[in-house]
Amino acid sequence: MGAPEAFTQNLDVAHWIGGAPQRGSGGRSQTVWNPATGQAARRVLLAESADVDAAVAAAVAAQPAWGDMPPIRRARVLNKFLALMNEHKDTLAAMITAEHGKVFSDAQGEVMRGIDIIEFACGVPQLLKGDYTDQVSTGIDNWTMRQPLGVVAGITPFNFPCMVPCWMFPVALACGNAFILKPSERDPSPSLFMADLLKQAGLPDGVFNVVQGDKVAVDRLLAHPDVAAISFVGSTPIAQYIYETGAHHGKRVQALGGAKNHMVVMPDADLTQAVDALIGSAYGSAGERCMAISVAVLVGDVADRIVPLLAERAKTLKVKNGLEADAEMGPIVTKEARDRIEAAIGRGADEGASLVVDGRGLKVPGHEAGFFTGGTLFDHVTPAMTLWREEIFGPVLACVRVESLDDALALIKAHAYGNGVACFTRDGAAAREFARRVDVGMVGINVPIPVPMAWHGFGGWKKSLFGDHHAYGEEGVRFYTRQKSIMQRWPDRAAEGASFVMPTAR
Repeated sequence: MGAPEAFTQNLDVAHWIGGAPQRGSGGRSQTVWNPATGQAARRVLLAESADVDAAVAAAVAAQPAWGDMPPIRRARVLNKFLALMNEHKDTLAAMITAEHGKVFSDAQGEVMRGIDIIEFACGVPQLLKGDYTDQVSTGIDNWTMRQPLGVVAGITPFNFPCMVPCWMFPVALACGNAFILKPSERDPSPSLFMADLLKQAGLPDGVFNVVQGDKVAVDRLLAHPDVAAISFVGSTPIAQYIYETGAHHGKRVQALGGAKNHMVVMPDADLTQAVDALIGSAYGSAGERCMAISVAVLVGDVADRIVPLLAERAKTLKVKNGLEADAEMGPIVTKEARDRIEAAIGRGADEGASLVVDGRGLKVPGHEAGFFTGGTLFDHVTPAMTLWREEIFGPVLACVRVESLDDALALIKAHAYGNGVACFTRDGAAAREFARRVDVGMVGINVPIPVPMAWHGFGGWKKSLFGDHHAYGEEGVRFYTRQKSIMQRWPDRAAEGASFVMPTAR
């Protein structure tokens, strides 16, 4: 793979309302940084409540005709969008690397996982079929149908500016809804790029809108009476706020929160595979993934064998500008995030954990102003430490030592989060026991990052998910539609008179 063409557009990043870019009503804006250089790259315009209202009004006007369109015709629009996404996937990946910092190959993978969801959404007509019972009672038939909610919204995080929105809007659109996206203000450009591709694909104006912004935009979406549902991915405190506030305003809400994902390494595990898995899943995308492994649970004597191997690999990570072909890890998304991560490393050392590899203070030649930190490795971490309890969201791997599989399961069960987990072993019985008993929503056996494919759905347990529905897949179809049940009778004789009893099958 050669070096990709850099994304250098320096225009203001605007909203997308009614099928066209809009600068909005306010004068507020925020800097979008290139994290590899530490330089300001462009500005994103921040929405006021009036801008959200304009986006909702455009969606309300456009949704009825879109919702009435036969599902197969909606799928054809999405199929054209799918082709355009495949055609421009590297351009989109370069945008992601320029504003997020993840290495280009990882950005390409993110785009492809988003494309998977679009491909799934093209087949949604099959999933919109209802159920039918002939003669459910004498002379009466009963059937169900699934209908769109109307106008729905998605609030998405910085770490996957393409993939996570694609968890939401392709399925929502395929089901007949109009959609409003509020992307992260840290890397907003991919949202407008996808909006333009949707327009090129033939999506009617107003069916898909983008409002750039901060808490002002979020709070207006949560309160707006014409927004029927909210999807969210982000930190647990904000997820809980979104869930509670949205429910207060009568909305359907799915809010995916934080994570502290554990990977259990059994004594019989293949050490080469386990080390590769831990290095890639802990330090890939600079640890800025909700499915990153941030805790290695080392069972028995495997700890003394694996920690030196992890240390060697962490020290030799190729940390550089993500556009360089051989980069393994790029910068942190912002200076503030980098400083927060390095403060957490200092706190971990102060609490008594063994700091095996310290990534703080890394300077990349030619990019000295960039927001870089190196891979950090801790050993002898305990459940009493902040390192184990709190999500750091950076390239920090904490090793916890336990004596048995039962101890590992108890440790994971005790954590507040339950997003993803993995177990590396060559013992089938241990793997089966782990998968059945672990108190986590997504499980990998010899798979470090068990993100389900497009047709299965994504979601954790405990404080990693607020709401009843997981993202995308058939769960997404259920979230973005509501069921209607119809009972029908065509009497062929005179009315029998009023009935005052509960109707039963007869």
